[in-house]
Amino acid sequence: MFNHRGMYTLFAKEVWRFLKVTIQTIITPVVSVVLYLLVFSSVLSKHVEIYEGISYTVFLIPGLIMMSVLQNAFANNSSSIFQSKINGNIIFMLLSPLSNLEIYIAYTAAGILRGVLVGICAWLATCWFAVLPVYNPWILIIFAVLGSGILSSLGMISAISADKWDHIAAFQNFVILPLSFLSGSFYSITILPEFWQSASRLNPFFYMIDGFRYGFLGRSDTSAMFSLAVVGCFFVLVSSLCLLILHKGYKLRS
Repeated sequence: MFNHRGMYTLFAKEVWRFLKVTIQTIITPVVSVVLYLLVFSSVLSKHVEIYEGISYTVFLIPGLIMMSVLQNAFANNSSSIFQSKINGNIIFMLLSPLSNLEIYIAYTAAGILRGVLVGICAWLATCWFAVLPVYNPWILIIFAVLGSGILSSLGMISAISADKWDHIAAFQNFVILPLSFLSGSFYSITILPEFWQSASRLNPFFYMIDGFRYGFLGRSDTSAMFSLAVVGCFFVLVSSLCLLILHKGYKLRS
């Protein structure tokens, strides 16, 4: 049977942790989205049209929102778990009557919540520039939850594997950031040469952002159902790897 109270307590602790520093965890990412939007839309909005009848600003906003959701979901779990490792208080979580699955669910749910909150606040902030249509709200929710769940799991994996803060920063700067920037956040992959189109389709972040954009605009570079299948499979893969690491106690119990 699930230890619902213990799992909720760990989840609530993680939520209150990031809410206590709202300027850092919520407001700063929203400001970054607005700055990206100001720069790119002011320079390219009159010169670039990705989809007929849709301005570049409207095309850009969903990509920026989803990119912020993914990066903050990753940052939430990677910073929290690694800080607990450094301080030595992670032992109290390991000694608690919580299973590996319950620990995983609590941390992942907290990461998803932070990612979604950042996404909602970024969406509201961008309304000053353009009001987005909403083609399918369920698609938006599914891709936001699955995408932030994947990055929450990757955050846990990187934090458990890391020995110092430099390892977390390296994973974020050399893996997460390039994959999110090269996923069609700022452009459609259909304008790329054939080789780079094929390379982009190997990037799971592309399917997260493309599917999320479809939820707003009803248009995408690939089938929304195919994107959902890819993202769902990637979520299962990353979650299984995270649970395996927790089960083995890799760099946690040694």
